[in-house]
Amino acid sequence: MTASSPNAAFGDYLELTKPRLSLLSVLTTLIGYVAARPPWVAGEFFALLIGTSLAAGGVAALNQWLEADTDARMQRTAQRPIPAGKVPTGSAFVLGGLLCSAALGLIFVKVNGMAAIFTLATIFSYLAWYTPAKRNSRWSTEIGALAGAFPPLIGWSAAEAGVSTLGWILFGILVLWQIPHFMAIVWTYRHDYAAVDFPMLSVRDETGGWVAGWSLVNTTALLGISALPWSLGLTTALYGIVAAATGLWFLWRAIAFLRAEGRDRNARKLFIASILYLPVTLMALVADRVLFF
Repeated sequence: MTASSPNAAFGDYLELTKPRLSLLSVLTTLIGYVAARPPWVAGEFFALLIGTSLAAGGVAALNQWLEADTDARMQRTAQRPIPAGKVPTGSAFVLGGLLCSAALGLIFVKVNGMAAIFTLATIFSYLAWYTPAKRNSRWSTEIGALAGAFPPLIGWSAAEAGVSTLGWILFGILVLWQIPHFMAIVWTYRHDYAAVDFPMLSVRDETGGWVAGWSLVNTTALLGISALPWSLGLTTALYGIVAAATGLWFLWRAIAFLRAEGRDRNARKLFIASILYLPVTLMALVADRVLFF
């Protein structure tokens, strides 16, 4: 790792918080909150928005602090602020710790204790479970999917001080969506992960058959669980039609990923499909809940 620069710019610290990835956590938190249809309380909403933004940025910074050594050895991460020498490791630790602490305090005081507990669960599961698992477990992707699915529970518990059926369905959708999403990523960057000895499925499965098969299993399960809100009467047919259409398209891309010929190309297409699937499906659910319930 290169020596750290003492003159890090604001943009370097902002990059440390992974704004684009953090935005996904914030948006899925707000989707959980709005789907629960709470009464409008501006202070609560903005405390949740700011708190989850702080938590997501803090987790990203601490994750990069923990993985600075392996980030420096992978082509796709070598230019991140710490391995590139733009941000000192100590500064990254302090920033991440302060952001997470501020997030927990704000959500506990201005939202409720249950939302703070799920925020803490998100922070702990990502940093203390998922990040170490990447170095020693084949199941790190699945562990990361569980950690990454907590934000809707933060939002739902902020609205209800608890989690009802639809909140847990959102959690399941996030878990199952992340598997094909990340399988596409880890297959595309399998050589990087192999270079740092991460025992991911894509590293152990040189042909990619198991990677593609596991993506298909989870995409199929996702199609099923995404139908539950409609079948349980928690949404109207409007959401059900959108979820079926996006789910079948996502499933089609997962089936294409099974083919050995052109697997790299189909991994990229599966990734793009995953990026489009989630916002379309979840926004349809939120619109349905807001308009008809």
